[in-house]
Parts: sequence; structure tokens; C-alpha cells
Amino acid sequence: MDFIKQLFLSRFKIFTLVSVSILFSIILLLIRMKLTHNFFYLFLVWNLFLAVIPFAISTYLVSLSKLNTLWLVLCFGVWLLFLPNAPYIITDLLHLKISPTHLLWLDILVVLSFALNGLLLFYLSIIDIKSVLRTFLSKKKVNYVITTIFFLTGFGVYLGRFLRYNSWEIINHPKYLIVDILDIAIKPIAHQEAWLFTILFGTFLSLSFWVFNHLYAKPST
Repeated sequence: MDFIKQLFLSRFKIFTLVSVSILFSIILLLIRMKLTHNFFYLFLVWNLFLAVIPFAISTYLVSLSKLNTLWLVLCFGVWLLFLPNAPYIITDLLHLKISPTHLLWLDILVVLSFALNGLLLFYLSIIDIKSVLRTFLSKKKVNYVITTIFFLTGFGVYLGRFLRYNSWEIINHPKYLIVDILDIAIKPIAHQEAWLFTILFGTFLSLSFWVFNHLYAKPST
């Protein structure tokens, strides 16, 4: 209990800002539901919950004073498995094509607000993991690992959006998931869209994080 209390106090500002941002997204969604009498975008709440999981894991890891290597590897694996759920919400913008024209502006605000929260959680989680990894690896190696993570995340988003795999598919249907991943890896010509999406989305995450990290590390006075 003392650990949770100390963790909350040490990250009070971040937790508060993230909570306010998430609350605003939910309020927008409630307004949309009230006006349209439609619950279609309610799935965004679940998607955002999944986006919170990697942030919760990285918050836990960065708060530990001592970290066992084996425990780090285990937590890192679970974190990486759930990480694509955070930026995945960006692809929910595809649903805007079925939005009613007269309320398109509201749907844009709803989906975009959830997507931005997903990105925020993603950025904060990456910063935490970088901090944790630097206690085990050199700065150069950490940068290589983080860059690789951006593109693995892009690939994970592709698997989720277009092949409809979930994070827990590695447990439920590992055979089908592994077969599809290997097929994409060894047949790049036959899966050009998968490679293009992975590269472009990974580049987007990398560049956007670079901007966020510089702003986050050097707040205006």
C-alpha cells in the first residue's frame, strides 16, 4: 500500500494531466452518444484501456529502486506485447468514413481525442522504458532498442488493424500468428502493404516521439 501511495505521489502531475485528458475524451464520447443515440464509438473506451496497460507496466518498472534482470525481461516482453495498443487508436480514424455528414466534426473530435491520448500514453511509456534500460545498457544501445521498438510497434498495429490480431493472440492462437508473421517476413513482395505500413508508421512514431521528447525534456519557462 505504501508503494502505491509513494508511486502516486511521485507521478501526481503526470497522472493528473493524463486523467484530465482521458476524462475529456470520455465526455466528448458521451455528448456524441447523447446527440446521436448511437453507441458505435464506445469501443474507443476499451481501446484506450488497452493503451493504459503498457503505461502502467512502464510506470511500475521505473518506480522500482532495484530490478532483477529476469523480471525486467519478463515485464518488458509483456509491455512490448501490449504497446501497439496505444498508437493503434490512430487507425480508428478509418471509422470516420461512415460518420453522418452533419456530425462529422464531432466524430473527428471524439476519435482524435482518444487517438491523441493513446499517443500520449505511448510517448510517456517509451520515456519510462528508456530510463529503465539505461541502467542495464549503454545510451547508444538503448537508442537502437527504442528505434527497433517503434517499427515493431508499427508492425503490431498492422497485425491488429488489418489482420485483426489482438495482443493475447500469442497465447490463444500462437500458431496462426507466427505463420502470418513469418509469411510477411519471408515474402516481402507479396506483402508490400504490410512492409510499407510498418516502415511509414514506425517512422511516424519515431519522429513524433523525437519532437515530444524534446518538448517534454525542455519545458518552457
